[in-house]
Amino acid sequence: MNTFSDSVVTALQMVSSGDPGLWTVVGRSLAVSATACALASGLGLLLGAWLATVRFRGRGAVLTVLNTSLAVPSVVVGLVVYLLLSRSGPLGFLGWLFSFQAMVLAQALLVLPLVTALTRQVVEDAENSHGEQLRSLGAGTGLRSVLLAWDERYALLTVLITAFGRAVSEVGAVMIVGGNIEGFTRVMTTAIALETSKGDLPLALGLGLVLLTVVLALNALVSLLRRWRERADGVSLVAIPA
Repeated sequence: MNTFSDSVVTALQMVSSGDPGLWTVVGRSLAVSATACALASGLGLLLGAWLATVRFRGRGAVLTVLNTSLAVPSVVVGLVVYLLLSRSGPLGFLGWLFSFQAMVLAQALLVLPLVTALTRQVVEDAENSHGEQLRSLGAGTGLRSVLLAWDERYALLTVLITAFGRAVSEVGAVMIVGGNIEGFTRVMTTAIALETSKGDLPLALGLGLVLLTVVLALNALVSLLRRWRERADGVSLVAIPA
């Protein structure tokens, strides 16, 4: 392919025709990112909501470390996981290096600080707004964090979408711990990097189009859910007699 337009046309044909090589990579990439986000979100939501309502000595230092961890490069996370899973590492007995599990672990560690920090901010804003009312009703720290998180569930859904977007678009960590092995650990981002370096632009563009479509669809779903919720809340308020 000598022109960009030819590459785009070929990429669209690969996507629409269900090219097995392309869709196998897409399926593996989505599976890795979804599993990693599910694991990280479960812990991150709980930890973030708890940090938003609890007060203890050294909390400021903990939040500083948490916010700093947001800027850790993905290759550093990949290196840490690689050392943990290597033969001489403490988790080497698992035999996970260059496997699906290694990529899930790397992405989970990468998005965990993101979910925790954003959840903490969302729930703490809610705590500052109406946490005093819950405290007056006798709600303790744990119950308050759960109630406030549930009240802000649509905002937290956006956090989860952001985490998934961070995971699915990551390349450094999965390249290091997965090895980009064809048929086993090759995902969209690593395949795009490899195929671009090889000059196979149609496949790289096809994977890029699928990646953008997935992110767009998720954001559209969040927008629809938010509008539905706002409409439902409006109907409920109208139904309440003055």
